[in-house]
Amino acid sequence: MTQDTLAETQDRPLKPAIVKGLRLRCPNCGEGKLLHSYLKVNTECSECGQDLSHQRADDGPAYLTILIVGHILGFALHILFVHFRPDPWTLALTLSVITVSASLFMLPRMKGLVVAYQWAKRMHGF
Repeated sequence: MTQDTLAETQDRPLKPAIVKGLRLRCPNCGEGKLLHSYLKVNTECSECGQDLSHQRADDGPAYLTILIVGHILGFALHILFVHFRPDPWTLALTLSVITVSASLFMLPRMKGLVVAYQWAKRMHGF
């Protein structure tokens, strides 16, 4: 096995890639932007030229967002209801606003996480 083939089969460092992905930066260099609109991945990094067109995030970021936000809001609902007993409309409106805001905030970051994970594990042609 040649040195180039060996380097191509080894995994890249996962933790730094995921941190860069959560920051919505290129998983390779950490400088270029990963997304060019809310959820559209750039075809390549503007700084290092890393080809990002191989990513296949599909529905993974949405599932991760629902999982995380759902767990946080489930605990928040329990704590608010048990300790404060707010009016049902107040509770529903407050938690609805928090749910939508948290989901919109987390969705691009989860997409960055999935793309960075795929890059680090050399999945789908990375």
